[in-house]
Amino acid sequence: MSDVSGRPLIIVESPTKARTISKFMKSRYDVKASLGHVRDLPKSQLGVDISNGFTPKYITIRGKGDVIKELKEAAKRASAVYLATDPDREGEAISWHLCAILGINPDEAKRVTFHEITEKAVKEAFRHPVPIDKNLVLAQQARRVLDRLVGYSLSPLLWHKVRPGLSAGRVQSAALRIIVDREKEIENFVPQEYWTLDVVLKSSKGTVKARYFGENGEKKELREKSGVDSIIKDISGRPFTVISVTPKERHKSPPFPFTTSTLQQEASRKLGFPVRKTMMIAQLLYEGVELGPEGYVGLITYMRTDSTRVSPLALNEAREYVTSAFGPSYVGFERKEKERPGVQGAHEAIRPTSVSRTPDKVKPFLKPDQYKLYKLIWDRFVASQMAPAVYDTVTCDIQCGSHTFRATGSRLKFPGFAKVYEEGQDAPLEEGEKEEGEIIPLSQGEVLSLEKVVPAQHFTEPPPRYTEASLVKELEENGIGRPSTYAPIIATLIEREYVQRDKKRLVPTELGRLVDMLLRENFPSIVDVKFTAEMEKRLDSVEEGKEPWDNVVREFWEPFKEQVEKAEREIKRVEVEDEPAGINCEKCGRPMVIKRSRYGKFIACSGYPECKNTKPLVEKAGVKCPKCQGEIVVRRSKTGRVFWGCENYPQCDFVTWNRPVPGTACPECGTFLVEAGGREKGYKCANPQCGYTHKI
Repeated sequence: MSDVSGRPLIIVESPTKARTISKFMKSRYDVKASLGHVRDLPKSQLGVDISNGFTPKYITIRGKGDVIKELKEAAKRASAVYLATDPDREGEAISWHLCAILGINPDEAKRVTFHEITEKAVKEAFRHPVPIDKNLVLAQQARRVLDRLVGYSLSPLLWHKVRPGLSAGRVQSAALRIIVDREKEIENFVPQEYWTLDVVLKSSKGTVKARYFGENGEKKELREKSGVDSIIKDISGRPFTVISVTPKERHKSPPFPFTTSTLQQEASRKLGFPVRKTMMIAQLLYEGVELGPEGYVGLITYMRTDSTRVSPLALNEAREYVTSAFGPSYVGFERKEKERPGVQGAHEAIRPTSVSRTPDKVKPFLKPDQYKLYKLIWDRFVASQMAPAVYDTVTCDIQCGSHTFRATGSRLKFPGFAKVYEEGQDAPLEEGEKEEGEIIPLSQGEVLSLEKVVPAQHFTEPPPRYTEASLVKELEENGIGRPSTYAPIIATLIEREYVQRDKKRLVPTELGRLVDMLLRENFPSIVDVKFTAEMEKRLDSVEEGKEPWDNVVREFWEPFKEQVEKAEREIKRVEVEDEPAGINCEKCGRPMVIKRSRYGKFIACSGYPECKNTKPLVEKAGVKCPKCQGEIVVRRSKTGRVFWGCENYPQCDFVTWNRPVPGTACPECGTFLVEAGGREKGYKCANPQCGYTHKI
């Protein structure tokens, strides 16, 4: 197949990655991009031979003909072919499919993996090529086949029983259940009354605020106003005596460097980034950014990881930086997080490829959002190698009769890692919670006088709805999905209209609750959180070579098939109530509702058939027109095909046939990005003159 006179060929997934690696390998190698997968299961049929050991039927992805032709021609000229796709199951599967396309024996393939795209890491990886890891490929194949069996069984069932266009997936259904369960918790929540009682006390050195602790040395909850009134009556006109002053030193350890999950959570809390946006920007930072004279360089390590491990070289570099920037006292001791079973041990945490590339140094070369995310990653990694923050704290118990009040205070003694980084919080302090104040200069036996009483009534709050960040945390803690799947899970739930965002919170729609109910009643294992987590563990066991992949699929399929057949017979068709449009019909005054047709949504009078008034539903895409800054809205052609255009048409003629991605900006020209379309997962610039593309 090969012509030994040609240069070696390196195949990666994306053009950006190819460009970065080309810079390191100079002109000694030919570097090509496969633009993601080259083969997959067919869309128009199941594509799995169930009777023949669940053998998948892979076909060439439509639209990849030119790419495959180019790769084949390059491989024929090459003296060797190196497969340098991403270091995970998906990347291993892409390399395996490339072997099939190019006629390479996977056992003889030159597979190269690296977790950071830097010259040193890439060149070192090329010194040690290995064969394709068949277990990784089989684990990915098992997941793909399982998801296809579930999707091709449940989706048509939902079409028949609810409405066309719906879907159900093995992992997304468990995630939907979590969101619906939280909504039910909120609806069924019964608020409980409670009170706090603060007193402002005067000492010779100033005033002190203390909170009621209890009676006769035991903690006591204040549930009713009558109890608070009784305490106020007891303490009126009586002295307050300091009975104990307890000073302590509290150490707060730095956070570990980012995993995929914690990066998504913190980017949501601190930067307001949706999960999908975080991953898209992280992908660009990993694949390479042009840094002026330095050229293209990968700024962060691989961003799909569940490990907090850090290489010794990176540790030493971080510690040297901390020593020079802040002094030896700021260097922390080495800490290792106890990692859960199934964590990808060969992976590292997400960190900068070089601590010396500080955020300020690279800022001139980055888009604003790229800079924000890079700074977050850099700050977190440097802080993870720093000393704990140290606080002086004091707790003062103050007695009045049989009642005890407690005043607490703290003072930062040594900032440690807090000099660089503070973790974000999911929510502010709830009503009734109290932050510690400054240290109070009180002494045991000191007598204080009452200056003010501050009683306050509170009610317990229901658990909050999930944000994207807190849902990712819940999925990870329950073992549902893996780092590469968190963003697609959330995107699918929103796109299918099972969940909608309300002030950054995820709220199940009526449709989502209906689908969840049907799945719970008829396919309990599909939406069972523990079952889904157990399936992830079994996929991990396939990856480790401990279990045949087809056994995992077979043991799932046989009972699942019976459930599908039973559901087809027993489930009656369910009517989904029309969604209120929020306006009244201008012809008859009755409420308008949102309806669906084969061409999409529209607004109609609820008085049909007496009143047949209808109007188009304007759906905003969440992005601005690059020509006139008007809103981009959803439109439909005469044939019913969806496209996106400016609301100011015909004055503005901007249109795109690809779905816009809110909150994105092209790194080349600043226009918003759109989904690439077709079978490929990726994005491209909405500006046809730009030509920027980004494949996943």
